[in-house]
Amino acid sequence: MTIALKNISKRYGKDFSLKNVSLTLETGKIYGLLGPNGSGKSTTLKMIAGLVYPDSGQVEVNGEQVTRRISHNVSYLTELDMFYPSFTVGNMVDFYASQFADFEMSKAKQLLQDMKLDSAKKIKQLSKGNRGRLKLVLALARKAPVLLLDEPFSGLDPMVRDSIVKSLLSYINFEEQTVLIATHEIDEIEPILDEAMVILRGEVIEQRNVEDLREEEGLSVLEWFKATMAKREGNVL
Repeated sequence: MTIALKNISKRYGKDFSLKNVSLTLETGKIYGLLGPNGSGKSTTLKMIAGLVYPDSGQVEVNGEQVTRRISHNVSYLTELDMFYPSFTVGNMVDFYASQFADFEMSKAKQLLQDMKLDSAKKIKQLSKGNRGRLKLVLALARKAPVLLLDEPFSGLDPMVRDSIVKSLLSYINFEEQTVLIATHEIDEIEPILDEAMVILRGEVIEQRNVEDLREEEGLSVLEWFKATMAKREGNVL
């Protein structure tokens, strides 16, 4: 399922959150949208999810303009907590199953086991890290052709991040899904990325194939990101 952002701009007040952004994302690839806080990563994902509309330009999924109805094709993990605190983990899973026809309960149960989450535990009793794991369970249990993950490792300790990144590959259907991960945790996701994009102050300033970076330039994604930012900002991060 192809995603296309065509000359997208979005302002909040006088400031651009996105400025003339054009991107094409293809099925079967994992894309990393990299940039500092406030660079426009979350707004980009919200545009694709139909939660925010551009001031100019157009967002399309498989040639159709995105509206709020796109939710049946998009599984979106927000960086914010969107839980009912009185629910248990199991209640939240059941709620998602009732809302999305593509939610796979068997997959959710396996994810809960892999993430070491107790279905009977109240959400208000979960640590920040376990709330982050629950968000991943809810997002990954869907068969939606578009998977958007906004800072999916926020609040997780390094060892947990590493294990989750490795397990992500087993839960993604590369023949049918397009995956976009917005993060500043570059080291963790580098091993699974096909393409990396750098966004700064609302503009996508670079996009590269990760394998080409390694083979042709001998750079890791993190090294390339730092060099790209330094060139743009005139300093070394």
